[in-house]
Amino acid sequence: MKKHILVVDDEESIRELLSIYLVGASYSVTAVASLDAALDAVRQEPPDLIISDLQLEGADGLQTIARLRNAVPDTPVILLTGVLFDPKAVNEVLMSKVTCYLPKTCSLAQIMDTVRRLTQAPRA
Repeated sequence: MKKHILVVDDEESIRELLSIYLVGASYSVTAVASLDAALDAVRQEPPDLIISDLQLEGADGLQTIARLRNAVPDTPVILLTGVLFDPKAVNEVLMSKVTCYLPKTCSLAQIMDTVRRLTQAPRA
């Protein structure tokens, strides 16, 4: 059975690129642009992994992550964002809220390596 990944990003080009790449790697993908759509999606089909942007139109990124975590608490979350953080902030703040942080400038290969690692890891 294919692993299901939820992609949450308000940039259509990012959603499309990730969807095409992940489907090509044999994942099932739901791609949405907003927090409300993401919450609807997790209610319909809980994902095995969430990839979310931090800055969504009309929603605070950390609140978005918190609400998704409340809905599916054992699901790993990759924060894929164009907002660059210093390593100390990532370790102190973000890593308590997400499983992994990747800058949008990283390669698709790095994203795929992280996706594979997190979808193969046993859940808590």
